[in-house]
Amino acid sequence: MRRSSIEQIKKASLTVSEARLSSVLDIAADGIVVVDESRTMLVFNKACETLFGWTAAEAIGRRVDLILGPVLQGAGDDADAGLAVEPIVGGGREVAGRHRDGTAFPVELSVAEAATPDGRQFIAILRDLRPRKEAEERLNQLQTDLLHMARVSAVDEMGAALAHELNQPLTAVMLYLQAVGRAHDKATDAHRRGEIGAHLDDTIRSILGKAQREAERAGNIIRRMRDFVEKREPERRLVDLNGLVEEAVELTLLGYRPGARVVRHLRSPLPAVRVDAVQIQQIVVNLMRNALEAVRGGGQERIWIETQAKDGTIRFSVRDSGPGVPPEAMPHLFRAFASTKRTGLGLGLAISRAIAQNHGGDLTVDPGGNGRGACFSLVLPEPADEDAGRDGMR
Repeated sequence: MRRSSIEQIKKASLTVSEARLSSVLDIAADGIVVVDESRTMLVFNKACETLFGWTAAEAIGRRVDLILGPVLQGAGDDADAGLAVEPIVGGGREVAGRHRDGTAFPVELSVAEAATPDGRQFIAILRDLRPRKEAEERLNQLQTDLLHMARVSAVDEMGAALAHELNQPLTAVMLYLQAVGRAHDKATDAHRRGEIGAHLDDTIRSILGKAQREAERAGNIIRRMRDFVEKREPERRLVDLNGLVEEAVELTLLGYRPGARVVRHLRSPLPAVRVDAVQIQQIVVNLMRNALEAVRGGGQERIWIETQAKDGTIRFSVRDSGPGVPPEAMPHLFRAFASTKRTGLGLGLAISRAIAQNHGGDLTVDPGGNGRGACFSLVLPEPADEDAGRDGMR
């Protein structure tokens, strides 16, 4: 075969390969850019045109900084310090993209190196992260709403008992103030008769002190309920787990009739934990309410709560004297909308485990049975030493 024929065949093959490559680039859902060692763009596919607002004709021949800005310019302050492309080779890096109109948006960048007759070239794949970020924000908002709904549901179920609890200190305040009024009337009558009750000041002071304590008690109940139900963004900080547990246990017991004996084994001193206090209290409330339901009507109603530090973790456990978790309930115990109780949404344990895992821990269960009650344990990681040193405890 003559040399001219071979060259024609090579040119034809090259044309076909280029056409195939062009088709692949045009149908790719992600942006694809090819740059040389000077970071000049050689290829700019249709997805990039849509993503960045530049046409291929406008972008090719210009530097990649046109669409990716200073993110690819290295760690130095000099604008030309990052001209070497090698540091960006790799996949899954999040960088800031820049649209033609100046809008910045997140982009996932993956870069591979290719050796060509014209020198080294770099193929960059660019994926718009805005849909993923928006989906993550929606998911976080839904999770926040779900946690809030669960707290409101818990308070709603305890509403009647809470009204009774609040009524007691408020009624006491009213009675004490009425007693002050009667004491004042008696003192006034005695004064008119020329008698002076020397003990009157001490009596009024004592009665007013009792009224103040009862008013503070009612205010504390309302404050704890408001903090528990309030819808807000999660906030993690170093806190004393024992203090959180005590507040949550008191809050839970407000909503139940007297009867169950709660035995506390709160180890002290206990390392602080970095958590969202309200979310952790939600777990404690859920576990306490489940334990109170389990021991109701069972004769000896006892609940044991314990905190301890063990193997680099902080552990809170709730054990009850109930019959334990039925074996048939174990496979779906932590699933949402799966409940063995007659009332409730079946969200408590599912949400509690999700909160624990979001804090880097877990929620485990010993189902008990055969005369033993169930034991639920919240396990949280101890903060690192340097983490504990940066923040104060509540």
